[in-house]
Amino acid sequence: MRGSEFTELKAFAAIVEERSFVRAAARLRVSPPALSQSIRQLEARIGVRLLNRTTRSVSPTAAGDALFARLAVAFDELEGAVADVHAARDRPAGSLRINVPRVAAMRFIAPILGDFQRAYPDIALTVIVDDTLADIVGGRFDAGIRLGERLEKDMVAVKLSEDLQMAAVAALAYLENRAIPRHPQELHQHQCIKFQWPGGGNLYRWEFARGKRALEIAVEGSLTVNDTELMLHAALDGAGIAYMFDYQVRPWIERGKLVRFLESWSPSFPGFYLYHPSTRHVPPALRAFIDFVRARGMREL
Repeated sequence: MRGSEFTELKAFAAIVEERSFVRAAARLRVSPPALSQSIRQLEARIGVRLLNRTTRSVSPTAAGDALFARLAVAFDELEGAVADVHAARDRPAGSLRINVPRVAAMRFIAPILGDFQRAYPDIALTVIVDDTLADIVGGRFDAGIRLGERLEKDMVAVKLSEDLQMAAVAALAYLENRAIPRHPQELHQHQCIKFQWPGGGNLYRWEFARGKRALEIAVEGSLTVNDTELMLHAALDGAGIAYMFDYQVRPWIERGKLVRFLESWSPSFPGFYLYHPSTRHVPPALRAFIDFVRARGMREL
């Protein structure tokens, strides 16, 4: 496309947006006669009338409407590309609000806070730990972290971790005089540490699957918590069977402090993702945060 053709298209788009030759000319810093000449040349070149003009108004024809719809997207992309270049030239700065469940905060956010602050001192980072699956758009958050199975479909998602498994575990002290469960239904014969969803929610029904068979078990037990760290400590202390993410209990299994069972009933499911609203241009501060957290998470994939 020649420079004159691009100028004509910009002139046409400005007129449609302003609904006025005079206002469009002022915006483009050209004279109204020069703007009229550009439109005449454009219409002559493509052989189609694009604007309906009267002494009081101007509006696009059907062909003009169709052309403007395509041009608006193209110009937005071009302006965004230029904005991205300018942003990359400058140090990322500004405020950034992140919403994460506690388990993700401890795994992905806590280990990088110091390094991120030192790398980007001009970014004011706010991390809100929230286990209620808040609406990040309604809550005016820039991004969040969730399990893949709980992501909303209209979000942009970046994978942070490997696929996960749940793990049923107990301490040797608890299992000393008890039979290890070989089937999820046998959990009804045991003291299980129940988990209540934060905010006074329902009790979590332990989920198992093997082949095509899936089970949800409403376990029984005298201890209920709403925090996985507390559940881990209770299990280590012999209070009962815990059902947690594999990575949370793996170090204790390797040290012989916990015994894992029902592993064949624990299929993999999507891990953690950092997600944000689907927008054409990601702010530099958010881009810096995504890259920083992902670099850390990728080392664990």
